[in-house]
Amino acid sequence: MASSVVMKAPICLVENENDELRVNPKAVNILEKITQPVVVVAIVGLYRTGKSYLMNRLAGQNHGFNLGTTVRSETKGIWMWCVPHPSKPKFTLVLLDTEGLGDVEKGDSRNDSWIFALAVLLSSTFVYNSVGTINHQALEQLQYVTELTQLIRAKSSPREDRVEDSSEFVGFFPDFIWAVRDFALELKLDGRPITADEYLENALKLIPGNNLKVQKSNMTRECIRFFFPVRKCFVFDRPTNDKNLLLQIEKVPENQLEWSFQVESKEFCSYIFTNGKSKTLRGGIVVTGNRLGILVQTYVDAINSGTVPCLENAVMTLAQLENSAAVQKAADHYSKQIAQRVRLPTDTLQELLDVHAGCEKEAISLFMEHSFKDDEQVFQRMLVATLEERKEALMQQNEAASLSHCQAELERLSEPLRESISCGAFSVPGGHSLYLEARKMVEQDYERVPRKGVMAKEALKSFLHSQATVENSILQSDKALTDGERAIAAERTKKEVAEKERELLRQKQKEQEQVMEAQKRSFQENIDKLQEKMETERKMLMREQERMLEHKLKVQKELLIEGFKEKSDMLKNQISRLREEIERTRENRSLFSHILDTAADVFIAVLPGAGKLCGAGLKVLSSLIP
Repeated sequence: MASSVVMKAPICLVENENDELRVNPKAVNILEKITQPVVVVAIVGLYRTGKSYLMNRLAGQNHGFNLGTTVRSETKGIWMWCVPHPSKPKFTLVLLDTEGLGDVEKGDSRNDSWIFALAVLLSSTFVYNSVGTINHQALEQLQYVTELTQLIRAKSSPREDRVEDSSEFVGFFPDFIWAVRDFALELKLDGRPITADEYLENALKLIPGNNLKVQKSNMTRECIRFFFPVRKCFVFDRPTNDKNLLLQIEKVPENQLEWSFQVESKEFCSYIFTNGKSKTLRGGIVVTGNRLGILVQTYVDAINSGTVPCLENAVMTLAQLENSAAVQKAADHYSKQIAQRVRLPTDTLQELLDVHAGCEKEAISLFMEHSFKDDEQVFQRMLVATLEERKEALMQQNEAASLSHCQAELERLSEPLRESISCGAFSVPGGHSLYLEARKMVEQDYERVPRKGVMAKEALKSFLHSQATVENSILQSDKALTDGERAIAAERTKKEVAEKERELLRQKQKEQEQVMEAQKRSFQENIDKLQEKMETERKMLMREQERMLEHKLKVQKELLIEGFKEKSDMLKNQISRLREEIERTRENRSLFSHILDTAADVFIAVLPGAGKLCGAGLKVLSSLIP
């Protein structure tokens, strides 16, 4: 069951002391306990602009994130508050309040850039908070967005062109919300009323001109339009015109605030609650609280080591940890289910193999559900080997339980026979015939014993072998028999022994065929699940690529309408390459054939004992794949 946590107050997630970033292990411990998907809302903006108040409202509280009442920035680093999502019970809402940008007391302004970049990387909804209006100055203050191309990488290849790399940002960047506080203007354009969203989009239109000042101003606009396909704007009146109330706004009852501010705040919260998406990485990888904690640590480690946080590297780090855990979770599930469903010894090997197949199928499904980016099937192979080892151990346990049970039953049933031998009951003329009848009685009683298991014939063979010397002694001392009759009786005994040997051999051959069939079934189950997962991932990748293409075409068209043909043409190469990628994704089938061949070889390699003797036969399995 997915679980969430309830925090009574925020905690610092990323500490920023002496211009150095450090992840707070206590905050990570909290995230580790959240197995639900997370909707992550991060807010950034200049210090003393009321960011924390909005975040408290999202948490459904007046208190929580420190508001502060002086010109000094109160929030340092990134603070986190995890609360139950008010309208999506299967999700946890993670609120991230960041320290104010542009604090004059900071020694290194580059920390502002890293805080901004981390907020973008970690959030699914990114809120930029500013005061006044969206004008040239406000856009200049949002310069950090233009630095993202230098602070974040989408892919790990160091030779990749940084501009082309940044074109991937749209695929994993969060939704963008601009919250304009203390907005005093009338929402009108060219004399007609407009929405807040139209106000934002109009402000993001490029300014004609080629001088450096215009280019710098346009850079912020371009980056917002290129990187954030989903954009929203909210404008807020002043919460109150009473300065004294403003200084202690967290203590002011909501009904004492300006009516318009109350309405705007509720609309802001309602929009995020309704439209805020769960944090998802490229490839449809859903981020849980635990995964978010790993991402935070990975990004901060990269920053502290002097490298650029890379989404691809972070995903691979996450995949290594999560896939290893997925193998363990699947294997544990298998063992737990086996323990619940199997009573040893089973009557037949097939009975055991059928239960194994059901538990194995569930384990593979569980692994596929919790694993991702296992591109070389390293972890799936690990699971195959683990389940194979546990199946082998289970079969051995089954044999041992069967043998122990059968030996105990034979010991009990043959007690009268042993007593008769001890008292010389068969040391009389015709004693051999009497002995055979008594032994036959033991065999018949043994035959009626239920659930003897797979070692029933083996145990009986051993029992009869142990009686061979006694029987021969009785035979040779039986004075009622002629030498010819003794020879015939001895030959008959040899034939009976040989027949039982053949029966045992036939049983073992049948069991070997059953094991082989189980291997085929296991192989097919792994391939089917792999194919199903790859097809799902292929379709998801196509949807992501098509959304990126749709966004780039939209931006290209807008630039052309606004009169920036040269900039519009610059997108042609990106659009062309993206179309080629979509086509390759649509038609890519050869990769799966390669994976099948590799998986088949590795599967044969992990087969134990008898399976390896038949390993060559498994090559035929490729013909089973559609």
